[in-house]
Order: sequence, then structure tokens, then C-alpha cells
Amino acid sequence: MTTLPRIRATTILAVRHKGTIALGGDGQVSVGETIMKSKAQKVRAMRGGKILTGFAGAVADALTLFEKFEEKLERYPANLPRAVVELAKDWRSDRVLRRLEALLAVGSAEHVFVISGTGEIIEPDDGIVAIGSGGPYALAAARALVANTDLGPSEVVKRALTIAGEICVYTNTHITVLEGS
Repeated sequence: MTTLPRIRATTILAVRHKGTIALGGDGQVSVGETIMKSKAQKVRAMRGGKILTGFAGAVADALTLFEKFEEKLERYPANLPRAVVELAKDWRSDRVLRRLEALLAVGSAEHVFVISGTGEIIEPDDGIVAIGSGGPYALAAARALVANTDLGPSEVVKRALTIAGEICVYTNTHITVLEGS
């Protein structure tokens, strides 16, 4: 039996800084080692721009998770941490959902999280999260920019993702950045 390569999307970076949130993603989608698309949209604004989300991993799986997360936000509109916990619980315990291979980064001006299918929820101390193949590069660049410049979150995200795109072969420099309030 031949295993087909998975369609993968990478890299997402969220920066909560100076009272706002910015979340961005590169545009690359790969199938195995082949770049299939360079201008994909992997980030979304929800709840009137107050919640920003992005995904890395298997594309169809991530789109399913976006829908599930929107349902949780409808149920808990004023409580992002609760919506995140409820999604993680469902993702881990549901027979279909637990097979999904993706990561989500979600954030608001108050919180930023990484959510995984194994039930992990991470809220970093510094308000910066990065996921996907270029995530470690983007995270390092964002932390350096926040610590050593006066840039706002949107510019930090754009510059850090550009740096990641120049280093990681699975990340490009076609970047989309959203800013929330």
C-alpha cells in the first residue's frame, strides 16, 4: 500500500504586545517536498476581529478545526480560555477529531494559545507563539525584535516571518498579517 504525501501548511506566528494581538502566516502549502501553492490564506479573524486564528499542518484537518473552534466561540463568546479548553477536550476525546493532524494558534489582546490534538494547550509567558516548520525561526526572531526594538506587533510578525521564510525551506515570504484589538 502506497502512502500518499500529506498536504501541509506552515508557518504561523502570533505576537501579543503593547495591548494588541497580531497573527500572521506565510503562504506556502506543500505536498511532500513539493510546493503546491505559495499564496495560501492560513489566518482568519473571528468575532469581529477580536480573535485571530491560524493553522499549521494538514490543511483539511485544520479547516475542520477552524469550524469546531468557531462553534466553541459561539458557545463561550466572552471567554476565549474556556473555548480553547473545550476545543482541546473535544479534539482529544472525539474518535474522528483526534485523528486530525494540525496545530492551531489563537489569540486576542488578552490571551494567546497553541492548541494541539493531544490535548495540549500552551499559553506562553511572553505572549508569543509560533507553529509549523518555520515556527522555531519565527519565534526566535519575534522574541529578539520585541526585546530589542519599539516595533508594534504587526511589524514584529511581518519581519519575523520574513526571517523564517529566508531560512526554512517549508516557509515562504508571502505573508498575511492580521491585527486584532
